[in-house]
Amino acid sequence: MGYSGPVIALAFVLLRALGLSGQALALGGAAVGLVVILPWLRTEPALAGAARRSLKLTAWGAVLALAAQAGSLFLILASVADAPGWSPETVLATPLVHASLLRLVGGLGTLAAVVAVARAPAARGRRLALLGAALALASSAAGTSHAAARLEGRAILLGLDALHQIATSIWVGGLLHLVALVVTRGASLWPARALAAFSRLALGAVATLAVTGTALALAYVSDLDALVGTSYGGMLATKLVLFAGLLGLGALNFTAVRRLPPGRAVLPARLRRFAEVEAGLGVTLLFVAASLGSAPPAVDVVADRATPAEVLARFTPRWPHLTTPSLAQLEAVSDLDDPLAARTTADVAWSEYNHNVAGLLVLGLGLLAALDRLAGIGWARHWPLAFLPLSVFLLFRSDPGSWPLSETETLIDGLGDPEVLQHRVFAPPRWGSSSGWYARAASPPSPGPACSRSSWPRGAGCSWRTRIRWYT
Repeated sequence: MGYSGPVIALAFVLLRALGLSGQALALGGAAVGLVVILPWLRTEPALAGAARRSLKLTAWGAVLALAAQAGSLFLILASVADAPGWSPETVLATPLVHASLLRLVGGLGTLAAVVAVARAPAARGRRLALLGAALALASSAAGTSHAAARLEGRAILLGLDALHQIATSIWVGGLLHLVALVVTRGASLWPARALAAFSRLALGAVATLAVTGTALALAYVSDLDALVGTSYGGMLATKLVLFAGLLGLGALNFTAVRRLPPGRAVLPARLRRFAEVEAGLGVTLLFVAASLGSAPPAVDVVADRATPAEVLARFTPRWPHLTTPSLAQLEAVSDLDDPLAARTTADVAWSEYNHNVAGLLVLGLGLLAALDRLAGIGWARHWPLAFLPLSVFLLFRSDPGSWPLSETETLIDGLGDPEVLQHRVFAPPRWGSSSGWYARAASPPSPGPACSRSSWPRGAGCSWRTRIRWYT
């Protein structure tokens, strides 16, 4: 594969993340449609528009999962096309290809079931068929996971992974559909029993997720040193932190829902606060889970582990380093043309300076956004402009061996390095965030409600001095 290998590995991770997101939309939509939407359709036909929107989102999820799996299968075939001993017949006989084809069948079945439900949205049998197809799509992801490659306990691990995939998809996908339904519903009130139904669905998914996740972690991480000293362990720890945050938010939301009387109606704004943050963290969790698939299980990494002391030293808080070697000094001691060359002290100093300055810019951006949102300070509403200096800084500093600092390498040449590729791919969204400033600046702020402690956000309509006094 040559040097394109790292880029292909990055593409696999991104495609897997998109596939997990797609299956979450598909299965979450099928579950919400059966447990939450179907009872509403029978008692409140006006919800037909929201049901159609959820069904479309389910279909787009299946399409996304199909496209991602087709892209992954293409990369698999392209990676071994010129490898000796890998004929097309040999490749097609591998379990990985079989699992990929099974996912494609599950995606097509989900799309067919969506079409059937669209013709009769209130038909319980058709929604059950949609749920079955989406379950097949989600559970088939286990065939492309670490569980399929284990030599011992493979059947048990595959079953645990399939349940883990299903629970994650129902929870995260259900949250995404709930947010979409709230937006569709507009200013109308929602019955509290709808939230209660979704809460029960999410509770079952979270319980399954916790049990299966614990079992898989015990199988793939042998001890605390493996959790701390390997890339797999580090990503798993990140996933656990996100999961803990989601559990905390879910517990608060669950408690709030249980306190609502059955006949109580809830405003969409309250629903949105319940679901938006959870859904955003859930999607982040899916991308972290996709990254886990790119690293070998911690139990298999014995020689190249970082010690707990080394990890603790890196995480010890210290003031940021704001000194950097010049480009000439860096070129004198580092091989910038070889991305796999050993890192020198100058490389580390250059990288740490980049991350520290970028972190300070992001911190300032967040503070400005908070002043705009919470204190209502007029000039702080221009906070999206802070993305401009961040983008320019990273363009010139992030990759010293590539364009525009390199005198020999062009922009296209640098895209062969996955690190450079990520910096270039994610630069346009930052510029897009800056361009969104124009819409904010061109439209005057809405007058909002009268000054009151009970308004949302707290103190909306009040002067920023009054808000700060309340918050402090």
